[in-house]
Amino acid sequence: MAIIKGKAQYAFINEPNVRFEPTYTINLIVDDATANDFASRGHNIKQLDGGPSIVFKRKVDGPNGMKRSAPRLFDLEKNEVEMKVGDGSEVRVQYNEYSGENKYGPYTGLDLQAVQIIDYVAPRSQDGDELLEDMPSEEF
Repeated sequence: MAIIKGKAQYAFINEPNVRFEPTYTINLIVDDATANDFASRGHNIKQLDGGPSIVFKRKVDGPNGMKRSAPRLFDLEKNEVEMKVGDGSEVRVQYNEYSGENKYGPYTGLDLQAVQIIDYVAPRSQDGDELLEDMPSEEF
């Protein structure tokens, strides 16, 4: 297990991203030296607007019907929390690096185990979210 610090982008910690295969994930924007180090070990690096990004994942569905638990999410005081992490939040990510080989060749991965929020940025609201909030009747 290891820990790395950076800025969160596209974080799905308490609830999986279900766009394709249900997966807990976070893109972590890091400095060039850190990105190059991970790339040298076979990990893919994405280029985002904020800089190079390392992708940490944990698939929900495992072999033989196994379901993986969500990564743990902590606030600055190490209290476990359930919330959405907004893009640009400063976080620490605990992960497990793995590698192996199968019929397609060698592979590497970064299992997302836990995230600690250091400097929280609220996520952008989704279309219509403000309309769903309770409004005082005198506004109508």
